[in-house]
Amino acid sequence: MDYTNLMNDKSGKKSKVGIIGATRGYGYTLLAQIPKVERMELRVICSRHPEECLAVLKEIGYNEEKIVYCENREAIAKTDDRAILIVSDYRLVMECGITALVECTGNTAVSSDAALMALKRGINVYMVSKETDSVCGAFLNRTAAENGAVYALVNGDQPRNLLDLYSWGKILGLEIVAAGKSSEYDFVWDRETGRLTYTDGSKEEKEMPKMLECWQYEGRETLERRARLLEDYAEVISADLCEMNLVSNVTGLVPASPFLSYPVAKTSELADIFIPEEDGGILKETGVVDVFYNLREKGEASFCGGEFIIIKCENEKMWDILKSKGHVMSRSGKYACIYYPYHYMGLETPVSILLGDFMGIGTHPECRQVSILAGVAQRDISKGTVLTVSGHHHSIDGLVPELLKREYADKAAPFYLLNGAELLRDVKKGEAVTLEDVDLSGLAAYEYYRQGLEL
Repeated sequence: MDYTNLMNDKSGKKSKVGIIGATRGYGYTLLAQIPKVERMELRVICSRHPEECLAVLKEIGYNEEKIVYCENREAIAKTDDRAILIVSDYRLVMECGITALVECTGNTAVSSDAALMALKRGINVYMVSKETDSVCGAFLNRTAAENGAVYALVNGDQPRNLLDLYSWGKILGLEIVAAGKSSEYDFVWDRETGRLTYTDGSKEEKEMPKMLECWQYEGRETLERRARLLEDYAEVISADLCEMNLVSNVTGLVPASPFLSYPVAKTSELADIFIPEEDGGILKETGVVDVFYNLREKGEASFCGGEFIIIKCENEKMWDILKSKGHVMSRSGKYACIYYPYHYMGLETPVSILLGDFMGIGTHPECRQVSILAGVAQRDISKGTVLTVSGHHHSIDGLVPELLKREYADKAAPFYLLNGAELLRDVKKGEAVTLEDVDLSGLAAYEYYRQGLEL
């Protein structure tokens, strides 16, 4: 994407941004970047803790004299249009004269309602809450198209960055075999000491001299040996599967497997791994989304939770030339890996907002529920248990996420509609929670999901 037209815009127009769920994590990084962006203004932020909003804005360096807390519409109407407003009711955000709503709560009920309210008023919506898009993305994209508004995932999070990379490959006519990302944290091995660190901070360094024995990639057996060495760290991460769910629903790519593959791999090996089994890789079919754990040596650059596509190399001479430039290719020369080793959270997000507000880029009316994120019981769970989304990875205690092709999902309930749901019957270990196991009839987001299935 060439941003020259945006930079040279002389209209005087600015994106006026409202953020829901603004004070921590993703929202914080966006708040910190907005003052640097010439064609963007923060108009309003919303949080259940307005005092935190004020403290964060002051910490970042916003002018305290311009900040006004508003309890209702009447108070909003009395403010100067250059003021920065703080509200605690998300429904008030749409009353503040914004052009762009950024939704960061991760709460499916709140974010789907807020997004729908905004889109019906022609306000563009930039969805950070991947949990909501996994359930309501098809419906919200259609709603945006029907109302002449933009609904967009955001740069800075892996799904949009991967979709951008995927679309770049498609417009060039490349045959894309697989698309994916690295999981959030790396395995870092110190060759000198033989110690290994998992960078999520939850585990201490571990003596692992045997890593040297499977450091050089020699095929699938190398992945098997690494998996055995690192089995204590292995887990299926809800956030990873949810993000690949979003990409699947826009691109039509399907999950490589229900729990995704998670090979422990170096960047240089990806073009040998995410390829068909008959060519020495791990894929049972092509046209898939998948995830890997990044393995690197101490001092080596990280993949940073970045994104990749694996493509077929169709012109041997051309790819001989490109291989000489150092690009990542399979040993056979049949496949190549193209990747972005980053996702910069809110630092990147203003790009998505400007592209949407100024150029109408973002809406995917072709989005469909291609795959469904389900929850499988890790143990027997008794009737009456209330399921709750919690923790850094937005997981549900007792359930492991499973990303299913829609045709295999049967009556599986969407993972992020289960927050607060009470089980109507016992669910045995290994069973998916189904729509018959919980009552979702009172949830508006469930109705949006149901309508999305009909598209």
